[in-house]
Amino acid sequence: MPADIPAEALQLRSLVRADQILELSLDMVPVPEPGPDEVLIRVEAAPLNPSDMGLLFGGADMAAAVAGGSADRPVVTAPIPDAAMRGLAGRAGKPMPAGNEGAGTVVAAGESAAAQALLGKAVAAAGGGMYSQYRSVNVALCLELPAGATAIDGAASFVNPMTVLGMVETMRTENHRALVHTAAASNLGQMLNRVCIEQQIPLVNIVRKTDQEAMLRTAGALHVCNSASDGFMAELAGALSATGATLAFDAIGGGRLASQILTGMEAAASAAAGGYSRYGSAVHKQVYIYGSLDRGPTELTRSYGTAWGIGGWLLTPFLQKAGPARVAQLRSQVAAGLRTTFASSYTAQVSLPGALSLDAIAGYGRQATGSKYLIIPNRTA
Repeated sequence: MPADIPAEALQLRSLVRADQILELSLDMVPVPEPGPDEVLIRVEAAPLNPSDMGLLFGGADMAAAVAGGSADRPVVTAPIPDAAMRGLAGRAGKPMPAGNEGAGTVVAAGESAAAQALLGKAVAAAGGGMYSQYRSVNVALCLELPAGATAIDGAASFVNPMTVLGMVETMRTENHRALVHTAAASNLGQMLNRVCIEQQIPLVNIVRKTDQEAMLRTAGALHVCNSASDGFMAELAGALSATGATLAFDAIGGGRLASQILTGMEAAASAAAGGYSRYGSAVHKQVYIYGSLDRGPTELTRSYGTAWGIGGWLLTPFLQKAGPARVAQLRSQVAAGLRTTFASSYTAQVSLPGALSLDAIAGYGRQATGSKYLIIPNRTA
């Protein structure tokens, strides 16, 4: 490898200890020599997504986290509740690198033509372990960034954009004609709104705050419902009647929202049917839970007939089902709209040590709209 590449570099790791303590630390790990079909990326930006928090925090009580170590090599510990620890036995004692995606410059490449073609290029990668200063990944996991795009532009080019396109693809595959989305003011929600406007897909956006409602309307959203308003159910029923949406993607998970959406869908479907049936409408109504912003129980009040379903939706199984060729098409679509349709915005940028400050953890750990952080792994402070 080139002489300017260090033998070791920092990597953020999450360890579940046998004594029921989570330990977050920065470890020096060997910088790997890339294999024939691999490239070595100098990681320049990696987002802290909600999907990273499960591995990173391991269900620990981060409100009780304690900082230790040094300024450049901090160590954060936090207790893990009994209920969470029962599901973590398989990873106890094993330090795990975190970070689903990121972007940077290819500084070394394997001998294959595909790897060599990326040498010196800016790429995004979804290879896991991206909270690292250097990361070796297979070329199949890389997306060459378009001319002029920076690592910050491309850092979040996989999880959110591909989830958005996966939602639209699922809608079409399952023969729905419109969508409902919760936590709709998030980076992902704003992307979905832009895609739906571009593709003329009716979309019902559900938010929790008036400023989020205003933001989406300014961005061109036609149907925005505030779940905190007194008239929410009436607003939701009206939007569902107008759009005919029978498919929802719910980022909240816990609470009554999924049930409320199904109730609204049933009201709209029954009104359109024009008649009464004691079994409810024959229109199938589906809610997919893909997030856990509310970790409480999902509460169902069955007032939506018998033609309904609630299930989980995850990006990885969708991609496996779609197949490599279709995934490549979708990633090309993301690359074309990297700084427009699929652009991300960030609340703060932090170094690797900065990501382990208690203030930063409190910020991105809330997983709240408007609190998305970006790690700059090779920044020193």
